[in-house]
Amino acid sequence: MKNLILAGTESVPDINMDADTGIISIKGKSYPENTFKFYQPFMSWINNYFAGNAQEKTQINIEIIYFNSSSSKLLFAFFKILNQAKDNHKIEVNWLYDKDNESALEAGEDFIADFKELKINLLEKA
Repeated sequence: MKNLILAGTESVPDINMDADTGIISIKGKSYPENTFKFYQPFMSWINNYFAGNAQEKTQINIEIIYFNSSSSKLLFAFFKILNQAKDNHKIEVNWLYDKDNESALEAGEDFIADFKELKINLLEKA
């Protein structure tokens, strides 16, 4: 399975999905003009990954500084995929936030509340 790397811009995050290591990284802002079009390769990759290409452990590092409502819906759909895969795969999500970014912290807390059985760590950036 090929890795997926999408370069970030002012309105979309850097995305690095490494099938060989099982490490997925999402970092930056997310308010693309067409959220579902931008994230389509990302969602396709994650579905294919868990359909038979997943590593023993998958670590997801998410550091989203800001995201709009359509990105929030997409992240929720992503977390649903992770939640479904957790029974057959070891998955750990690290939600990184800056101590001055209260909305990022609250978003992480919301995902923890919505997906109680998924291992989500809230990590304040040093």
